Amino acid sequence: MKRFNFGLTLCILALFFYQCSRNPVTGKKQLNLMSEDQEKAMGAESNPAVLAEFGKYEDPALQAFISEKGQQMAAISHRPTHGFTFQVINSPVVNAFAVPGGYVYFTRGIMAHFNNEAEFAGVLGHEIGHITARHANAQAKDQLLTQIGVIGLIIASPAAAQFAESIMQGAQLLLLKFSRAHESQSDELGVEYSTKIGYDAHQMAEFFKTLSRLSDGGGARLPTFMSTHPDPGNRFTTVHKLAEKAQATINKSTLKVNRDEYLRRIDGLMYGEDPNEGYVDGGVFYHPQLKFKFPVPTGWKTQNSPAQFVMAEPNGKAIMLLTLGQGAGFDEVIANANKQFGLANIRSENRTVNGLKTVVIVSTQTVPEGQQAPAEADKPMILSYYIQKDQNIYCIHGVSANKDYQSFQNLFLNTMEGFSNLTEQSKINVQAEYINVINAPRESTLSDLLTRNGIAQKRLEEFAILNGMDLKATVLAGKLIKVAQKGKA
Repeated sequence: MKRFNFGLTLCILALFFYQCSRNPVTGKKQLNLMSEDQEKAMGAESNPAVLAEFGKYEDPALQAFISEKGQQMAAISHRPTHGFTFQVINSPVVNAFAVPGGYVYFTRGIMAHFNNEAEFAGVLGHEIGHITARHANAQAKDQLLTQIGVIGLIIASPAAAQFAESIMQGAQLLLLKFSRAHESQSDELGVEYSTKIGYDAHQMAEFFKTLSRLSDGGGARLPTFMSTHPDPGNRFTTVHKLAEKAQATINKSTLKVNRDEYLRRIDGLMYGEDPNEGYVDGGVFYHPQLKFKFPVPTGWKTQNSPAQFVMAEPNGKAIMLLTLGQGAGFDEVIANANKQFGLANIRSENRTVNGLKTVVIVSTQTVPEGQQAPAEADKPMILSYYIQKDQNIYCIHGVSANKDYQSFQNLFLNTMEGFSNLTEQSKINVQAEYINVINAPRESTLSDLLTRNGIAQKRLEEFAILNGMDLKATVLAGKLIKVAQKGKA
């Protein structure tokens, strides 16, 4: 009984320090873990980190466009005086996201895949909806209460401690439902807000077709019950119904789509990876600006950003990470990496890799105080190469569980020992692709039009998705279509 009372007291104390207020969207009372000032402080702190990770996309006209539309929509939202900032970031990934405090980000990748202003407006309303409905606060509350509930259960019955991990995993699956509920509510708000500023929200539903095709093509779709986002196919149907309801009492002929206006706006937008920041070609990662290269394991997934390059084994059993070392020399760089990742060195040696001074370290991760150490077989093992080139020290970390380390060690070594100077001019003198919006000269299929404009056979489906069309679709003379060209026009 004493244990139960202690667990209950813990819950009461946790709730005592937070305040209840009404949700701006639902009008219902909810527990707030963050005040509005705390939300703004979190956003202000996160924004520099987001821009450091991805970089701001340098297109003043496009930045002005999303800011204008964003402020227009924020003014009719449920939190019109909250303060919002809208930015396009330099990432080819198709994504948009919001951070507490009113910060909303669109990647240039998603801007390339919109085919009209109404699609953009729907997603803009969705992201604003996350902020107006205070979803970050609600998710933090749900996680806190779940953790307190598990702690209370363990205190009440110490025998339950051995099942704590399984309990938390079950709780996290439960929280996925809350995340999906938040996404669905934001879809509703996206329809509401975009309709209020005069756009046809049916186009927002059509964009989910694009997301679905991208997911299917990339093999990245998760079953609905294991995803924080509702299935794109389900959202397509639901959002169409929401749009029909929102438009029931207004003159539909006044609602905007603005296809041609939007396509002309993104003419010249960078498309895909920026090769000057590194690119993979033929199983090799090349960095033209920093002039280095190394092999990438066959079949591994990769993700590049200005801050790091990640290589992941398809089944998630191993990962490699390239970063730029922080510090003036090997000792400082290694010390900072150990602190950042919680590494404990096991052994180290000095070596030369393709004429470059290198320190090789095998380490494991330290266990934070109060946490149970993993079984020996599951202990993380890390192979790190610290390679000095010019004035920089590059860090390549290979990580796997101890039980899998031997099977991945040669792959780690092949990549790390393959790090070398890049001298081939054909790999250095590369150009990014940019969206080129063209007028169809005559009626034809999309497939024929793309082929005549230099799109390779293996990329036809990619550009069909980019245009939100099927390859067999008929394109009338004069219709605007997106293709790509090397270098800006």
